[in-house]
Amino acid sequence: MASVPRGNPAYATGPFRSREGLSSRSNPQTEQLQLRIDPIHDDLDEEIDGLRHKVSQLKNIAQEIESEARFQNGFIGQLEMTMIKAQAGVKNNLRRLNRNIIQQGSNHVMHLIIFGLLLFFILYLLSKVSGR
Repeated sequence: MASVPRGNPAYATGPFRSREGLSSRSNPQTEQLQLRIDPIHDDLDEEIDGLRHKVSQLKNIAQEIESEARFQNGFIGQLEMTMIKAQAGVKNNLRRLNRNIIQQGSNHVMHLIIFGLLLFFILYLLSKVSGR
């Protein structure tokens, strides 16, 4: 018979009898509770095997979850590297675009100044010619 410390509610329930075939007796001389397994319920081995099977299934599921998590972490790492490269490419293209806008903007200003000077020169010549 197995002895279990008294006061553990998992072992001593209600009228000292569980539905799995375990019974308990209190021993007044000691502070221990004694458990006895009834021979009527000898299918405990089958239940233990069933539990063992379920535990192995849970272990397989946990391993599948772990492998899926590793795969997804690797995929996320590759995605992060791709995003970093894309950000660098966009940044370089924005720099080039800003540089081109600045250059084109200064060329537009230069064209506007030349156009203004040419217009002023033509108006000056027209005023000299018409003033005679």
